[in-house]
Amino acid sequence: MSIVGVTSRRRIRRIAKGIQGNLLAIPGRLLALIFGILLFLIPAFTSDPYILRFLIFTNIFVIFAVSWDFLCGYAGQVSLGHAAFLGISAYTAALLDTRFGLQPWATIPVGALAGVLGGALIAIPSLRLRGPYFALATLAFPVILTGLIWVFPDVTGGEMGISGLHRLSHSGLTDYYIVLVMTAACVVVMWKLTDARSRMIRTGVILHAIREDEIAARAIGINTVRFKFLAFFVSGFFAGIAGGLYAHTLRVVGPSTLDLFISIQPVIWTVFGGMVTMYGPAVGVYTLYPLMEVLRFVPEYRVLIFAFLAIIILTFMPEGIAVWIRDKIEEECPRCKLANGAWRRYCRACGAPLRLEHAPSSGNSSVVGDTK
Repeated sequence: MSIVGVTSRRRIRRIAKGIQGNLLAIPGRLLALIFGILLFLIPAFTSDPYILRFLIFTNIFVIFAVSWDFLCGYAGQVSLGHAAFLGISAYTAALLDTRFGLQPWATIPVGALAGVLGGALIAIPSLRLRGPYFALATLAFPVILTGLIWVFPDVTGGEMGISGLHRLSHSGLTDYYIVLVMTAACVVVMWKLTDARSRMIRTGVILHAIREDEIAARAIGINTVRFKFLAFFVSGFFAGIAGGLYAHTLRVVGPSTLDLFISIQPVIWTVFGGMVTMYGPAVGVYTLYPLMEVLRFVPEYRVLIFAFLAIIILTFMPEGIAVWIRDKIEEECPRCKLANGAWRRYCRACGAPLRLEHAPSSGNSSVVGDTK
């Protein structure tokens, strides 16, 4: 047997062991894998253009919501003007498409870079503020951009917007898979950037430190302004990707992309699913967006049902529905902090008891400090 063959087998075994330990053994990640496989298999069960188009918008909004959680949940910068990133990118892609004839594969990356530029323009004045003043400052930027749309109607199309954009492809099925793959890629990249346990990328642990106590983070030598700028850039980039996909899927861009409701939507989705998680915003979008679509058939009760559901979730699951489900199916090891299935009694890695009732008795009933 050759050395190359032995090395390949060892590498395959190592990869299989890593998949089994880091994916299949954690219930939450296993559910996410199954759900992702189902999303890829949906076109095998239905080719209805309405359903495929609806799922395309759902996946686009997943990128948008996760990008907001990156900025607010992980970096602690509560933005109420996230629609600015979406609108800047959408208009940039639309102008490049209609004025210069560029295809979506070129307009979407340039639109994402425009989102980064928008993040810089918002971050420079806003980061001088704190708390509610910062949130109100970010809220002003979509309003300013909407005003610019009305001031320059020859460029932006004014009230009518810009229409006639190219489609992502010539097939709705291909559009679906393009958006699905880009959604998965964007979420994975943002997850790695926020992973506090990553050994290669250290932005996650730094963003966590800034969110928990910015003064302490600055005291130990972290350039907090630089990393908050980085959070704006990353959030703007991925929200810009969502904006480019949104423009080419809808094939029209108008002032509604900068509407206040567009800025509030990622907040609702993320809080509903669970903040400071990559899966929370996705669960919020996949739950609330289809629900609101179904409730279109009862428009007189639509807002009432939505408000009632939001009150129930926030009352009984204040950390979000995804976090609540995770706590029911997973148990964190008190020693090594690895996630385990809730049905396990001992940690799969270090063997420590996961619950107090399974801990071995020390046999010492004396109380420390109880002296006569």
